[in-house]
Amino acid sequence: MTLDPLALLPEVDRATARLLRTVDGLDDAAIGEPSLLPGWTRGHVLTHLARNADSFVNLLTSARTGADIPQYPSPAARNAEIAAGAARPAAAQLADLRASAQRFVDAVAELPTEAWAAQVRSARGLRPAATLAWGRLREVEVHHVDLAAGYRTADWPDAFGQRLLHEVVHDLAERDDPLALVLVPAETGQPLTVGTGRGRPVGIPASESGPELRTVAGPAHELAGWLTGRSAGTSLVVTPAGPLPAPPPWI
Repeated sequence: MTLDPLALLPEVDRATARLLRTVDGLDDAAIGEPSLLPGWTRGHVLTHLARNADSFVNLLTSARTGADIPQYPSPAARNAEIAAGAARPAAAQLADLRASAQRFVDAVAELPTEAWAAQVRSARGLRPAATLAWGRLREVEVHHVDLAAGYRTADWPDAFGQRLLHEVVHDLAERDDPLALVLVPAETGQPLTVGTGRGRPVGIPASESGPELRTVAGPAHELAGWLTGRSAGTSLVVTPAGPLPAPPPWI
């Protein structure tokens, strides 16, 4: 999947349209039912998605104007807004989600091309504005699955699943975590080594370099879904045979 934010924006539009279709099929009772995220109902997820769009508008405005505008006023304010909006009825959730998505589109349209290079202050630190298109796409696609309303990791576009997998593997490489695996996405067959096994060739005999790394193979979307806690990974194949290890918490 491209890194060009302008090329990614149509993907954001399509992902948002899929999300809105799902939400349009939910009634008030469904909004209050549990999502895949512990302690969150579908209403929490939807409110988060709407406020996330507005938070990205803050960052796009910062890139356009040069003003120091944080993504959220504070973590506490972010959490309070989600809690306050979670119990709203389905029609209000849908209207908010649609309106906030349009505000994101409008903010993107106002951004001069050169402003994509600006540094903005996200909740995770400074980042180039050019990363915001991918960031919004990731939020929409992953949290669409979190709604537990019929949209699964298998419904992700192939390019999205592969890019998300590579991003998660990169994130895990930055952590001091005992997880050591070789992931083999079926689409490419290219092994991705994660955890404490990074830098060690795959398949070295135990007598030469400690225990051989376990290999987990399957579709990229299933690997990414399992690593991010959005899939049980039931179709993944572990070699040597055994249970899937518990992945570390993702963002």
